[in-house]
Amino acid sequence: MARCEVCGNDYTMTFEVHAQGNVHVFDCFSCAIHRMAPICEHCRCQIIGQGVEVEGHYYCGAHCSRAEGKEGIVDHV
Repeated sequence: MARCEVCGNDYTMTFEVHAQGNVHVFDCFSCAIHRMAPICEHCRCQIIGQGVEVEGHYYCGAHCSRAEGKEGIVDHV
């Protein structure tokens, strides 16, 4: 069994996420999201869906990127 790196649960059904040369162990998707999701640099929410990256900065959407003075970013629906 392996231990979740977020909640510490020792569980037989943990899974690994390999990202940027590191291996992370979680017992559920919510713990994986809690640890792995980037944070919007404007509103501080976790970016779980498609966010936007502008010049190395992460935002949850075009609105927050514009609020930080970034131009030319458009949400598509």
